[in-house]
Amino acid sequence: MGRIDEIADRYVDDWAELNPTGATNVGISGYDDKTDDLSPEGYAAQAELVRRTVNDLDLIEPDHESEQVAKEAMLERLGLELARLDAGFTATEVSVISSGLHGLRMAFDVMPTEGEQAVANIAARLRDFPGALAQYRRTLLEGADKGLVSARSQLVAVAEQCDAWTDPTRDNFFHGLADRLDVSGALAAELRRGASEATGATSDFGRFLREELAPRGRAKEAAGPERYELASQYFLGARVDQQETYLWGFAELHRLETEMRAVSAVIAGPGATVDQAVAVLDADPARNIAGKERFRDWMQALSDRAVSELDGAHFDIEPPARKLECCLTPTSDGGIYYTGPSEDFSRPGRMWWAVPEGQDVFSTWREVTTVYHEGVPGHHLQVSQTLLRAGSLNRWRRLLAWCSGHGEGWALYAERLMDELGYLTDPGDRLGMLDGQALRAARVIVDIGMHLELEIPRDNPFGFHPGERWTPELGWEFLRAHTRMAEEVLRFEWKRYLGWPGQAPSYKVGERIWLLARQEAEQRKGSDFDLKAFHRDALDLGPLGLDPLRKALARI
Repeated sequence: MGRIDEIADRYVDDWAELNPTGATNVGISGYDDKTDDLSPEGYAAQAELVRRTVNDLDLIEPDHESEQVAKEAMLERLGLELARLDAGFTATEVSVISSGLHGLRMAFDVMPTEGEQAVANIAARLRDFPGALAQYRRTLLEGADKGLVSARSQLVAVAEQCDAWTDPTRDNFFHGLADRLDVSGALAAELRRGASEATGATSDFGRFLREELAPRGRAKEAAGPERYELASQYFLGARVDQQETYLWGFAELHRLETEMRAVSAVIAGPGATVDQAVAVLDADPARNIAGKERFRDWMQALSDRAVSELDGAHFDIEPPARKLECCLTPTSDGGIYYTGPSEDFSRPGRMWWAVPEGQDVFSTWREVTTVYHEGVPGHHLQVSQTLLRAGSLNRWRRLLAWCSGHGEGWALYAERLMDELGYLTDPGDRLGMLDGQALRAARVIVDIGMHLELEIPRDNPFGFHPGERWTPELGWEFLRAHTRMAEEVLRFEWKRYLGWPGQAPSYKVGERIWLLARQEAEQRKGSDFDLKAFHRDALDLGPLGLDPLRKALARI
């Protein structure tokens, strides 16, 4: 083991001590009964760990290519994380999808539930939940005293999530968790007590957000140039020209909608609009499934088929990576996401869907590429194959080196790849893929435009409010006009963009950089270029910021 790998492995151990719920999420055993320190001192300890590790790395010269990649990757990721910690953003940002509260709650979704020790771990975390939220409350108040506070609308929206999680007639998350566990006696009583305390603490935290913090929240949701630039670089692992990327978003959305109109004519007849084609698809009983459990089963069957058919032909998928579980979350927030396997694969990779309240009919044509995005060849292949590279990648590279632009960019690239490989010949499925791509292109426009409060181009191809400045209201109007998601799902998406600046563009811009990396490899290798080998070489590097990825691929 080289010196850089030693530093990396030591960092993982120290990080897990400071981030027990994070350790649970990435599958490091031994921390499931512990809860993060969300106090100002806890965040300061995280910053000190990152700073010490960066300083240690700076003193070492790599001995070989693998160490060179590892050093570049760690300095890029940890350097940006340190910048966010020092700026106070990591500790104080609260949005409908990301906060200290969300990290605490979502850890329960992936915790083991079988056996007395697993249940005891859940009970211990439930017992510690109120204390962790008290620490977090102090962090948020101290941040607010320094002018570091999230937008008022985000704080109110998260308070509303707290209401849903704790309402006995809605998600009833903590009591529902306790009710699902097979346990009796003293442990059952402890579990119920913990569920009640966690429910009460979450409800109180919602009141705190609504009544104490929201009045101090920012009236304006726009991040502004300085904060947005750091966020964009953090999520992409690359520096991009925001103005050029913003204008590219308009061109890309226009290209995709032109393709969508062509496919719509195949579905609904010559001259048909996209909305008319959508109406035809939604009226087709064969393309609709009633009941979220039946829809989950449909997703599982599609995922299993993709793994079976791609393995050996386009990817070499090792046995532990062939299992993906499609799951429904016990909450109704509206998000779709992936969680990776545990380090030893005792917990499989899982695709999760938090079905919005009231939705009971699901359109298959919209979600075929969602399965490819979250499963294979998307996130599940990417994350699982990385975990299996223990012989060549240190633990930090396998477990913690996540970069949204790399991960989400790859998953969106994977959707396009499945079209390229002939898996989207059905016009409805292809329209679903294009509609999803269009949403991601619209995100680029809206996210950059709203947070930088840019002028809407006077010559934009949609004739949309030319010359006006972006506002959240115009962002909603634009999304509503250019996507076909259910309103409650799109409303969650819109709130997410406003509260998580820079993350939403990482999908489409990440895909753009992945396509550029592939084009560069084709140019370097000429007739020797092999697509399957390119995918293998790129994924074997593990997650990287996209600038380090392109550098590393150029040396292969």
